[in-house]
Amino acid sequence: MAGWFELSKSSDGQYRFVLKAGNAETILTSELYAAKASAENGIASVQTNSASEDRYERKTASNGKAFFNLKAANHQVIGTSQMYASEGNRDDGIKSVQTNGSTKTVKDLS
Repeated sequence: MAGWFELSKSSDGQYRFVLKAGNAETILTSELYAAKASAENGIASVQTNSASEDRYERKTASNGKAFFNLKAANHQVIGTSQMYASEGNRDDGIKSVQTNGSTKTVKDLS
């Protein structure tokens, strides 16, 4: 099963999206956006940039957990992964975003 985006509205009225893998696991989370249209533009940016290996910034948190950011051509962060126990798991997460990020399916929960 292919992945999908979920667009939602937080309790303070801001919008965010998550990218879900085919198994419904969240693999990428956006920042909060004041406007729904901005969140939709963020989804479009993931669709455009997710296939490019050079758009991924691999990082390690202060607690030693691995994670990544997906960045646009202008170097702005589009979305951030969960924390992973190992760099290998993080790299698998990147592969999942590369596989699922081009999906056109958006579930609007806002």
